[in-house]
Amino acid sequence: MTDAPHIPVLLAEVTEGLDVAPGSRQVDATFGAGGYTRALLGAGAEVIAFDRDPDAIAAGQALVAEADGRLTLIHAVFSSMGAEIEARGLAPVDGLTMDIGVSSMQLDQAKRGFAAQADAVPDMRMSQEGETAAEFLNTADEEAIADVLYHYGEEPRSRRVARAIVAARPIDSTLQLATVVRRALGHKPHDKKDPAMRLFQAIRIHLNRELDELAQGLVAAERLLRPGGRLAVVTFHSLEDRVVKQFLRTRSGAQPGGSRHLPQAATGPAPSFETIGRAVRASDSEIARNPRARSATLRVAQRTAAAAWQEGAGQ
Repeated sequence: MTDAPHIPVLLAEVTEGLDVAPGSRQVDATFGAGGYTRALLGAGAEVIAFDRDPDAIAAGQALVAEADGRLTLIHAVFSSMGAEIEARGLAPVDGLTMDIGVSSMQLDQAKRGFAAQADAVPDMRMSQEGETAAEFLNTADEEAIADVLYHYGEEPRSRRVARAIVAARPIDSTLQLATVVRRALGHKPHDKKDPAMRLFQAIRIHLNRELDELAQGLVAAERLLRPGGRLAVVTFHSLEDRVVKQFLRTRSGAQPGGSRHLPQAATGPAPSFETIGRAVRASDSEIARNPRARSATLRVAQRTAAAAWQEGAGQ
């Protein structure tokens, strides 16, 4: 297989965690530029890959042809992968990987409006459908904007920023938006962290329903994986990692212990996952090659023989 345009983070650790065997059926829930898919194909696996971005699907057609029948590329959100795979008669699967968040390919295309460093109309839609970032910022009320910045950007001064955004309307440029945020928070050029990054993250997560997609994707993975199948999830910030960590903690039965002063908690469903090792982070050498890897966290788990949990069980 030829080299991918972007090398995905923790690639060796992901493929090792998945324990990919030749002839196995693997799912790449977040195809992007195809880096993980290429590695899985290179290990001899059959791959079913998903992406909501039509640009990624179009760019991936050359790899579909190159894979000679071993790659099925599906244009859909990964929360729907259970229905898509079952409809094709391809369930269960042996492994499933998810690389959560915006892709390098999307960030690198200035016209997509994901980044604060290049000027474009604020867009930030992964699927290129629905409400744009500009439309949200120019029509939502101040309280709604503040809530998004607080919950998805963990910005403690979200109300101040939202007030500044409303006062600066219309917002029609990513550079304009970044400048408004920096001024509202008193950011200086020599400061290490750019607060505009948190704001762009928050708006992107809101528009693309990323945390809801992640939660639904994990449930879909639970239903798709065969007993002994592996799940590998790479996240890039604490909000994402918290969702994955809590899901695996619950599904592996690792609930907080009871107290001798309180009744024993009721026994829940049998654990559907067993976590494998500790969370993995990128090495210094990988971070030097790819700064995006600095914030990456990988968690791996193995599916047990227990039935998938019913919705709401153990919550």
